[in-house]
Amino acid sequence: MSDTTTLVRPYGDTTGDGMVQVSFTLPLPHDKRAEGAALQLARKMGMEPALLVHAKAMGPDFTFFVVYGSVTHLVDVRDVTVVEREYPLLSAKEVNLSIKKSLRRKLVVVGACIGTDAHTVGIDAILNIKGFAGEKGLEYYREIRVVNLGAQVLVPELVAQSRAERADAVLVSQVVTQKDAHIHNTSAMSAAFREAYPSGQVPLLVVGGPRFEEGSESALGVDRIFGRGTTPGEVASYLVHELVA
Repeated sequence: MSDTTTLVRPYGDTTGDGMVQVSFTLPLPHDKRAEGAALQLARKMGMEPALLVHAKAMGPDFTFFVVYGSVTHLVDVRDVTVVEREYPLLSAKEVNLSIKKSLRRKLVVVGACIGTDAHTVGIDAILNIKGFAGEKGLEYYREIRVVNLGAQVLVPELVAQSRAERADAVLVSQVVTQKDAHIHNTSAMSAAFREAYPSGQVPLLVVGGPRFEEGSESALGVDRIFGRGTTPGEVASYLVHELVA
């Protein structure tokens, strides 16, 4: 690669102009002083010039801002690391055939949103038969038995249900991320499973959500993290890769 393709700058109106747009909230009532504070913050972030394009009061004591401006920073694509998928994508037919041939029983998946998280869109997109992005959910796979516990499931309940169902894999969705709730909940879940199961017999622990950092599986004590845009086929193929193949 040449420097022109490995060193990149943000694009706004013209190539290489470095224009970016950021949004944030300040604990200030909406007035000229608050707008000045927002522009000062933007300049300290490296945006010069910085243009205030939107400001809206969020109650009496907070203001939401959108700022547009140019930055001088470059990104070297050669320094970017990504987590590559290490398993092949299988069709539903291939998944079913592999499970039937190797396990000779249905693969059991228990899914839930844990803690106070009531957002089931993510877990339902993977588990429900209607699926996501044109792909059927895991309920569509005849060799997979799905137990969807829904929202706001307490960790002890998830562990108990997983043991009762003899789960091969546990899928957990975490959308609520305030104060790193997704990290704390996932760590607590992992610890609870490892305490409840004999060593080496813990089900495959899989978590998904928009704010999880790829590559942090070891720190959280889980086997796999899936981010936004994950399809049911990707999850099904991973389950076969880990539990069957």
